[in-house]
Amino acid sequence: VLQNNDFLRNTVHRHEPPVTAQPIQILVEDDEMVVVDKPSSLPVHPCGRFRHNTVIFILGKEHDLKELHTIHRLDRMTSGVLMFAKTAEVSKRIDEQVRERQLEKEYVCRVVGEFPEHEVVCEEPILVVSYKVGVCRVDPKGKSCKTIFQRLSYNGKTSVVKCLPRTGRTHQIRVHLQYLGHPIVNDPIYNMEAWGPDRGKGGKIDKTDEELLKALVEEHRSKQSLDILGILEEDLNSSAENKDCAHSSDCTKSAQADPINENSCPAKDTKDPERNDTAACPLNSDTNLEMLEKNKELASCEIQDGQTGEKSSEEKDPLCVECKITRRDPSPKELVMYLHALRYKGAEFEYCSKMPEWAMEDWEE
Repeated sequence: VLQNNDFLRNTVHRHEPPVTAQPIQILVEDDEMVVVDKPSSLPVHPCGRFRHNTVIFILGKEHDLKELHTIHRLDRMTSGVLMFAKTAEVSKRIDEQVRERQLEKEYVCRVVGEFPEHEVVCEEPILVVSYKVGVCRVDPKGKSCKTIFQRLSYNGKTSVVKCLPRTGRTHQIRVHLQYLGHPIVNDPIYNMEAWGPDRGKGGKIDKTDEELLKALVEEHRSKQSLDILGILEEDLNSSAENKDCAHSSDCTKSAQADPINENSCPAKDTKDPERNDTAACPLNSDTNLEMLEKNKELASCEIQDGQTGEKSSEEKDPLCVECKITRRDPSPKELVMYLHALRYKGAEFEYCSKMPEWAMEDWEE
């Protein structure tokens, strides 16, 4: 029985999915803002299975940039311009521009096939199929949205396309490109065989949502790439168990609070079309960072006490299922998706990043 002045300590043993080793480039830093060029595969902030391998944590640890406020978010696999405010006042001011749709956003991507030379406007509504796995599709019951596309180049196999999202729905650019029959070349969700022979072109899927999710998971499982979806076998097992208590409020809350992809702290659609769907976690980074640092220090102490001289990367917990599993490391190519946030422009600012290498006209895979 706990009594006054008792000290309770809990050490968490975690396995984080692999991410790219590409450094975070700081584009702009002033008294109000920090703007970075986010690498692909890094989530914006700690959520789901990610703690240390996040933009917020790395900026705090390596650049001493703490107490940042997220203004918008990018999908975990999307790279490019990512803005943070240094004060709540600045965050509120820019957030109002986001909500009023005064923020101009420009993305660039490389898609399958020869994209039309003329401007293409897609206004198909988008519905979230699963927050847990992070899948959406075009559906009349979905939320209204609009994306403008313009081809920049074509190399005989794939096209580089400029994307101008006018709304901010989950995976908007990726879903609209799939609908148009030109999915992003290496999209780990919307360019998969699980969608059928047409890969979702024109909204043709011929599967129920449950069958689609199962097919996607099985396809990644066969390729040993579930980490790219940000999920584990245990997550899938727990999902199956949760079906039995779908009508229980406790179970429902548990499922919604279990963030897994670019995707499960439910997020508002007003933020960004390619944002991390786990984005409803606390906006202030300092508390998260302090907690992570403390956990890391405690874990480090235990390792030193238990096995002096042994590297922490070799430490194994006999009770941990993950420690017993040997997984292949993904190649750098697998940790990149050809979708990049190139430019963000507001009433008082404009931030741009360099065009990614894969978007160059003479690029060949």
